[in-house]
Amino acid sequence: MKRKQTIAAMNERGRRNEPFVFVIDFETTTAKLFRPDETDKIWWQANKQSNFARPVSEEKEIEWETKPVSFRQYKKGYDLVQHHIHNGDTYLLNYTQPTTVKTNLSPEEIFHLSEARYKVLLRDEFVCFSPEIFVQIDAGKISSFPMKGTMDASLPNAKERILNDSKELAEHNTIVDLIRNDLSLVAENVTVEKFRYLERLKTNQRDLWQVSSKISGDLPENYTEQIGDIIFKMLPAGSICGAPKKKTVEIIRAAENYDRGFYTGIFGYFDGLNLDSCVLIRYMETKDEQLIYKSGGGVTFLSNAESEYEELLKKVYIPVFRKD
Repeated sequence: MKRKQTIAAMNERGRRNEPFVFVIDFETTTAKLFRPDETDKIWWQANKQSNFARPVSEEKEIEWETKPVSFRQYKKGYDLVQHHIHNGDTYLLNYTQPTTVKTNLSPEEIFHLSEARYKVLLRDEFVCFSPEIFVQIDAGKISSFPMKGTMDASLPNAKERILNDSKELAEHNTIVDLIRNDLSLVAENVTVEKFRYLERLKTNQRDLWQVSSKISGDLPENYTEQIGDIIFKMLPAGSICGAPKKKTVEIIRAAENYDRGFYTGIFGYFDGLNLDSCVLIRYMETKDEQLIYKSGGGVTFLSNAESEYEELLKKVYIPVFRKD
């Protein structure tokens, strides 16, 4: 379904207070709408809401082998990003690359094993286990929770280090300002309610600290009739492109040299009145009988290529609780 069709369909379902789920790709040119109960096409979870039953399965040792792009290949795109940053074309860009994964788990098993706030399995296309909220709408109040900043929790003084890191602080400030502006396109009385709070994530590899903020505003009374317009006005999500958006997306296309597809797009559930949605990160897609994991991070003038490459690698994980 194309952009204009999707917006019209979402608005119409919102006008009828009809529940639906949706996925929208990064470029906002392709979208899919489903009834919440279409389990033959999509399995999903949005916080406490879901459309699937968790099966009883036997525990097995997870095999997990990754083949990322080489640092040399990664740095070609990274250097182009830095050129544009120093040229003043962008001051924050989320640079990503694909990693091939070999595992003994199927996408369905990965979906069920993952412990995440949001989970999506789109049949024969992708599985996603995202920790990042895009926007939530509750009785006319819209909130966004941009997530910027990741660090290995096992490092000494990890909490203090990530909160005091000047590069991470600059990146987070930029995204908070961008998201505040995005919300102002659709809402009034936009304010930053919480700034840079920490969440700890357990994965099959390690624990991670992640940093988020909360920004909120008030929607118009007839917001359900404009639900498609509201969502699309804020896309692509600022946390996974950068600023300024239009030019930054152009640079992303040139630097990454691959198709993000639904990766870094959004998924959401509308119950007829309220909406919950996520950014499609921590994402694996099926392509040519292979699993491709897509990951990356924000690049600024303070960034270091080796550190950014390491962050990309650390984000290639399944959020499965380990037995300590």
